[in-house]
Amino acid sequence: RFDSFIRIDSFNSNESNHRIDSFLRFIPFIAIHDSRITSTMQLVVFDLDYTIWSPEMYQLHGPVELVKAEQWLGKQKRKTPPRQVPPGSATTQKDMIVTDRRGTPITVFDGASHALSEINRMKKEDGWPIQVAISSRTDEPSWARKCMEWLVVADGTPLSKCFDQNLIEISYADKATHFESLQRKTGLEFEQMCFFDNEHWNIRGVSELGVKCFHTPDGMTRAAWEEALGSFGIDLSS
Repeated sequence: RFDSFIRIDSFNSNESNHRIDSFLRFIPFIAIHDSRITSTMQLVVFDLDYTIWSPEMYQLHGPVELVKAEQWLGKQKRKTPPRQVPPGSATTQKDMIVTDRRGTPITVFDGASHALSEINRMKKEDGWPIQVAISSRTDEPSWARKCMEWLVVADGTPLSKCFDQNLIEISYADKATHFESLQRKTGLEFEQMCFFDNEHWNIRGVSELGVKCFHTPDGMTRAAWEEALGSFGIDLSS
């Protein structure tokens, strides 16, 4: 109630000035929570393999490991074009990348890096109580967790810190089951959630729950993120 902050008949008092200041500080809070949070996305869920990163865990040869980029660049056949450190391969360790035992690098899709960095900013600077989850059926959960620990997004945050730790669903259960678990944990409505996945059958199954789903057959893209924001009526350009 605004009258708890301002009394019209006491504008000249010090107490009134204090209440006016309190009310003015409260206006941004009201605007954010009424028009952007209570009526918009509150849970963003990502698949891992070929949505957050490439390649998929089942395509790797042996466990993932950190290697020096310089060492990786040196391991090439003479007749092949010179290697370059691929985009999206930045890690928590300077000048090191994540590869499998054959030297295949694991990289974060630009769209995933962008979306997660933007969510981090929304939470830190704008105070959005948005939660971020994983729904994955990856074949190698331990390798995936290592990738999450080492790989970073555009703002330098490790993937593991971009997600709420109690909202990581990695199992062979179908994705609808993952979302039912997320719903119980968060208490949110399915309509307050969005989901990104490269497999159409996952999209179809989860969308039946009422979740807003976005198919990313070529990995997470900036366009998919913008489409999701638009579907919730969110404009971050203002």
